[in-house]
Amino acid sequence: MTVKTDTNRINGINLDILNETVNAIQNDPELGKCKFRARNKWIDANHNCTTITGFYAAKQEIDHQQRFQLHADEPAILAGEDRGANPVEHLLNALASCVTTSIVAHAAVRGIHIEELESELEGDIDMRGYLGLASDIPKGYTDIRIKFKVKTDVENMKKLRRLAEFSPVYNTILNGSRVDISFEPK
Repeated sequence: MTVKTDTNRINGINLDILNETVNAIQNDPELGKCKFRARNKWIDANHNCTTITGFYAAKQEIDHQQRFQLHADEPAILAGEDRGANPVEHLLNALASCVTTSIVAHAAVRGIHIEELESELEGDIDMRGYLGLASDIPKGYTDIRIKFKVKTDVENMKKLRRLAEFSPVYNTILNGSRVDISFEPK
């Protein structure tokens, strides 16, 4: 796949690049298989840091233009020092970012112009599950609400709601994913 820099843009999305990628994957489905990676290191107490440097896509390893570091900690009430958003807040960030990206990109491909888009997320967790105080209480979110505010033509609202469902993070949360955990000595 060649990267073009044409200026055929809607919602800031370069449609020439996106359409070229879509066409390439349609012609060779193997190009669509990706592996995203993250490395996490415990720093101290509840503080840890995840580093993201690259991924596998289009049948090749691709380095990000910069190294990303995402710090996580807990607030003082959970014995942390508040040096980063806590992991469940990172999940809300991932959900917000992915749903937003999905809406904007899919809207662009369909010619739907968005002037402004913002969201507020809120999730419910009963800490008794996480703390092991009640085995009948889930350990994670039981409900998450996303409220979008968007500046676009009114007739686009229902279309945008459907486009949100293309989000990989939304679908992973909604449908689940296998997660294999293994340990080895260091």
